[in-house]
Amino acid sequence: MQSIVVYCGSNHGTQPIYSEVARELGRTMAERNIRLIYGGGGFGLMGVVADTVLEHGGEVIGVIPNFLAELEVAHQTLTEIHFVETMHERKFKMVTLSKGVIALPGGYGTLDELFEILAWRQLKLYDGPVAIINTNGYYDLMLQQLDVMVREGFLKPQNRELLIVANTVEEALAKMGTQTI
Repeated sequence: MQSIVVYCGSNHGTQPIYSEVARELGRTMAERNIRLIYGGGGFGLMGVVADTVLEHGGEVIGVIPNFLAELEVAHQTLTEIHFVETMHERKFKMVTLSKGVIALPGGYGTLDELFEILAWRQLKLYDGPVAIINTNGYYDLMLQQLDVMVREGFLKPQNRELLIVANTVEEALAKMGTQTI
């Protein structure tokens, strides 16, 4: 797998473990020559992942809407940055550059991106693996909700299985089919 989109928060969260896992993901991606594709911001977990990939000699491609770049939230030292007009263009561009998706903890934006790519997988508009790293049980309640959706007949079991659930970076990458160097 040559490139992975990472969705995650523009904040650090309240627990240091979230930044620790973001650093571990960034380091591991760089060590395995997996290019990071992400939203182009320099703050929060997004900045941690990007900075760590760069610190370890990896490549980072950011995709950011012009309105966010004008607010000076764009990361300034990426390998490559793409400027787009809308959030939808951003999401589309990121996944066209990637072979898989990983979500770390985040807020509305992270969940929006995660559920949109899962809907695209369900509709066969995207065929890469989609994983979450469930650090500190962050996604436990969301996973319970997905099970309710299956039980109540709103989500087919085979579509529920489109989401890879992992508790560690290594588990996520292994389940996604990456290889250790």
